[in-house]
Amino acid sequence: MRQLSITVLLVFAFIISGVYPVFSAVTGKIEYNIPIDYSNLSEQDLNIKARHYFYNALQAKDGETTEYITQALILYSILQNMNPEHTEYSVRLGILYDKINKDRYAKGNFARAIQVNHTNPKPYFYYAEYYYKRQSYRKALKYYKEAYKYGYEKNYDTLYKMGDIYEKFGDTRSALKYLKEAEKQSPNNDLELKIKRIESNDAINKEYYSDTRIRG
Repeated sequence: MRQLSITVLLVFAFIISGVYPVFSAVTGKIEYNIPIDYSNLSEQDLNIKARHYFYNALQAKDGETTEYITQALILYSILQNMNPEHTEYSVRLGILYDKINKDRYAKGNFARAIQVNHTNPKPYFYYAEYYYKRQSYRKALKYYKEAYKYGYEKNYDTLYKMGDIYEKFGDTRSALKYLKEAEKQSPNNDLELKIKRIESNDAINKEYYSDTRIRG
């Protein structure tokens, strides 16, 4: 038996009754002081509800708190406390908090998911996405590499973002390596043009430095 706060319990009662309370879970604070027997609550049913709200929440604009985000945060907070070892709950909380710019809670949930299962590529990927969106490219690359290492070696977004970051760093060799791997997974015109542009610029740079050395 685990403990859940009175606030979350009351919110849960509102949810199952179809009444939507004022949003409180965005604060990220949940206190534990009232014993609740979780065996009386169906994790499966809660998860189905949470997924419904989650996928609709993803349609919201970044920084916008919608009813779907509200309900998804509440339900995944409950699920996380019902089953702390289920990394997906923490990952989705991280994604939702990232979407409404609650940085501390986004990072905390991604880190928690990694701590629970350090070989799961998904939390690394979304942690990387968090940093990529904020243009913290070195940190983003660190987590994309971990996602790649633990199973996302054929994930298009991982490969593309790694290639894109290496291009930003001026490492054309690494950029082309990952972008070409991404192209194998999902060929598209924009990526093809990006690869050709990098190859062309790389050839020009090599020719320039070759001419410079000859003149010297």
